[in-house]
Amino acid sequence: MAPSTSAQPVYSKDEKVLCFHHELLYEAKVVEYKLKDPKDKNDGFLYRIHYKGWKNTWDDWVPSERLRKFTDENKELASNLKKDMDAQRRAASGKPPSTSTRKRPFGSDMGPGSSARGSEDRSSAVPQPPRGTKRARESHMEGIDKEEEFIRRPAVRLFMPDALKSILVDDWEKVTKEQKLAPVPATVPASLFLDSYQDQERYQRRPNSADADILEEVVAGVKEYFNKSLGRILLYRFERQQFYEMHKLVEAGHGEHAGKALADVYGCEHLLRLFVSMPDLIAHTNMDAQSVSKLREELMKMTSYMARNVDRYLSNEYLHAGQEYLESAKNGA
Repeated sequence: MAPSTSAQPVYSKDEKVLCFHHELLYEAKVVEYKLKDPKDKNDGFLYRIHYKGWKNTWDDWVPSERLRKFTDENKELASNLKKDMDAQRRAASGKPPSTSTRKRPFGSDMGPGSSARGSEDRSSAVPQPPRGTKRARESHMEGIDKEEEFIRRPAVRLFMPDALKSILVDDWEKVTKEQKLAPVPATVPASLFLDSYQDQERYQRRPNSADADILEEVVAGVKEYFNKSLGRILLYRFERQQFYEMHKLVEAGHGEHAGKALADVYGCEHLLRLFVSMPDLIAHTNMDAQSVSKLREELMKMTSYMARNVDRYLSNEYLHAGQEYLESAKNGA
């Protein structure tokens, strides 16, 4: 990532800020600042911050990456992080998981707004080693090693605003119960939402800074995840016939579909489903804990932005599929 070319500090003395301490954001104030390296003014600044309500012994020198401007949006992020942490603690307090077998939206027993994998339930009983050849035992142990490596990977716990949870439930009922379809091509496609989010968010970032680069990378990554996962994990069975037809048009690339990807024709209803599945998808990558934490922050900002703009991005009326589609979907089931 390109370093900032400006020698000016992002935060000023006595400025009120929000500062990360582990996974939470706390209100703080900049006491002073200094160059990280006096010999290299482009290497950025360190800021001595004082946490509100904490003793001076907790004052700390931190890089700009741990600080956030004291804006309404970032205060909302801090609140959501706190709610998420409280929910995790309640879940870890001993409350047994639900044993209900009733089907939940999105093919998950976790319900709307939760990771399909369930980040709190990653541990599993290790099966007994098989009898037989040495090669079979070695293969079994390699499998255990891989499973334990997967379990050790940092989990992503993504807070989902209540407004979006409600929409996820409505989305499930409209498609699976009422047999309706989200309009495709969408009036506001997923790519337009992501571009709009990036346009408004980049003004909160210092040009050419690490935060600005991360924003660009995350938006591009979400688009790629969407395009690759839509047909695999983001559809209900009833929507597959619609997807097959639209996928053919996009692949052919003629007329209005020339140069378009799936993110350019499918809307935020399906993008919201991707956000629910992101914890499970990220768990299968090799991202380190720091990268996972940063991605989690970016995704939470994205979902908060969507929740604040529901009327703009998630107000499409679902369409009745029609008898011909119903028969085609039934025959293709």
